[in-house]
Amino acid sequence: MPESSDLSATERTRHRRLPEQGSTDRQDLDDILAAGVVCHLGVIADGRPINARADRARPGSPRADAQPGEVYPMVLPTVYGVDGDILYLHGSVASRSLFTAPRTTICVTVTHVDGLVLARSVFEHAVNYRSAMIYGTPRLVTDRDEKLAGLRALADHIVPGQWDYARRPNEQELAKTTLLALPLAEASVKIRTGPPDDGDTPDAALPVWAGVVPLAATWQAPEPDPVLPAAIPVPPHVATLAGRPADRSRSF
Repeated sequence: MPESSDLSATERTRHRRLPEQGSTDRQDLDDILAAGVVCHLGVIADGRPINARADRARPGSPRADAQPGEVYPMVLPTVYGVDGDILYLHGSVASRSLFTAPRTTICVTVTHVDGLVLARSVFEHAVNYRSAMIYGTPRLVTDRDEKLAGLRALADHIVPGQWDYARRPNEQELAKTTLLALPLAEASVKIRTGPPDDGDTPDAALPVWAGVVPLAATWQAPEPDPVLPAAIPVPPHVATLAGRPADRSRSF
């Protein structure tokens, strides 16, 4: 369980713009993380070519033409899981950059769009959203037991119950898998809800429709692998997803 119900403000997480949309409630952070599947990991990468031939064609890979000593920002999408006060991240390409720059601070973001806010003037248009930004120095997970626990957090975050259903990683797969652990100690949360803000302005007299167009994603019926034997049924923990909101904080 999380250690605290409040998020502590730091210079990086203080709500400066639109502070009324900021939240210091730890539960809001937990809900935003529970609602998503993919986060975006931002890091300053160095210019060391890493397996340039293999990475050249991979979207989001470090630049193969980077010069030694050159630094550049890189933002990568990746899956994640949460266990108490730790955010586990599938390291992938980002971890290679972190290997060469120990103690590097990263920023992880998760954002959900809940609706389009259409105002009477273009200036007042907005988006109803929930977002979290998490800062910190990630730790490379090397302990076998923790790596298994972290990978379980990832698997069960994607589909609860999947870790116990599918084959678990063998030793060779564990050795090839990079897992990063990031504390949730420094995080910023912002949330916007409600109608446009121009209902009490002179623009309210304009003959222009204003309001919110909500957005909600729903899981569809599972589609089996074409080579899957017909005798293998959809497991209950997967079948139950169909028709449910994709927002994990509201689904389970």
